[in-house]
Amino acid sequence: MPVTPEAMAALRLRGDDLADATVDALFAAGEIGHFNTLMRWFERVGDPLPEGLPQVARDYLAATMTPPDWVDWDRMETARMFFIDNNVHISTALSFASMPACYMLPHVAKLLAATHALDYPSNRMAATGQFTVYLMRPDAFEAGGTFVPAAQKVRLLHASIRHHLRREGAWDEATWGVPICQEDMIGGQMMFSIQVLDALHRLGVHVTEAGADAYFYAWRVVGAMLGVDTGTAPVDLSEARDFSDLYMTKFMGPSEAGVSLTRQLIELYEEVVPGTLLDPVVPALIRYLVGDTAADWLQVPRSAVFDHLVPVAPLLLGVTEHLKERSPLAAMVIDRLGAVTTRFELSSLTRGRVMHYAIPDHLKDEYGVDRPRDERWTPPPVSALLADLTNPGGNPADPANPADPADPADLAESADPAGATDQPAGA
Repeated sequence: MPVTPEAMAALRLRGDDLADATVDALFAAGEIGHFNTLMRWFERVGDPLPEGLPQVARDYLAATMTPPDWVDWDRMETARMFFIDNNVHISTALSFASMPACYMLPHVAKLLAATHALDYPSNRMAATGQFTVYLMRPDAFEAGGTFVPAAQKVRLLHASIRHHLRREGAWDEATWGVPICQEDMIGGQMMFSIQVLDALHRLGVHVTEAGADAYFYAWRVVGAMLGVDTGTAPVDLSEARDFSDLYMTKFMGPSEAGVSLTRQLIELYEEVVPGTLLDPVVPALIRYLVGDTAADWLQVPRSAVFDHLVPVAPLLLGVTEHLKERSPLAAMVIDRLGAVTTRFELSSLTRGRVMHYAIPDHLKDEYGVDRPRDERWTPPPVSALLADLTNPGGNPADPANPADPADPADLAESADPAGATDQPAGA
């Protein structure tokens, strides 16, 4: 479906019929606690379903146990190798670009504040990291794999949030649309795909066309398994740029929830970074990846030293990328170090636990791809649709002279500055 403001607005009225019906039935029968207890024993593809599992849950699991029949498994394998080759960089992009991007959307920050205990921000980051690692394992979709059951549970988790917010009258659907609507689910898909690729580009990581395409494709498959209507979602990186730019510009703005979530994120990673001397690296990296305007909205602290040092990171990463391309041994060592770093980060967040994706019974009280040597992927230019919206009388962007995509701050500043703060959830 072509990406247009009108089409995106229609997506705000739609949730996920299958998951919503399942969750509503479980709550109506008073079986949520029983379901959560039993599902702790269903962790891998091929595990027998627990005795006593409600029939509505059995029907849901049977309907969602296989990936879409259109999946190109060669592209999925390319995505897996891309993740192996760039795992530490992808983890950095997810932590310091994608998560803050969620927080700079007031209505999304409101959802997260209402459904995740702010005193335990590591839970969300650990669950997100674990989910990504599950996806990129060789057996992700095979017997014994852990990704498919995780996706089935996350989809029900989203449906339970919709159920709670509607039941408790805590969400103004006339203003904000359906909680975790199709537009927001696709927006989240963009944050974990093209916005991660944008962050890699900004960090100076070499990405091939095939790698970028496969990584986006993998998250398109994930979106389908999480209840996204793939007939309305972007099918390639060009459409993803249109959707991402329009979505972010439409909703970005400051909010108290966004500030609180960002502060918790920074404190969390400052605990992960050994010692205190390098603590300012965390906010400096967030500021570098999201831009000054968005960082100021989120009240990311400034550092007179590290705000100037972090932009040098692309030069250092360029050296390691050069070594990997020149030496198979260096590539193996660097990839191994990256894997160890990613495991260390995830184990620090999970504290050695397996994160369980359970349906909450209440809300909070308050609110290595082989690279062609001469090829390097560059992000699609800023959407021409965005230029049309922000400059209705002007000329569309010149496709013959594309520029690097704007960071979120540039997108925000190109929009109506008055509208940037006229957002839901008290922006």
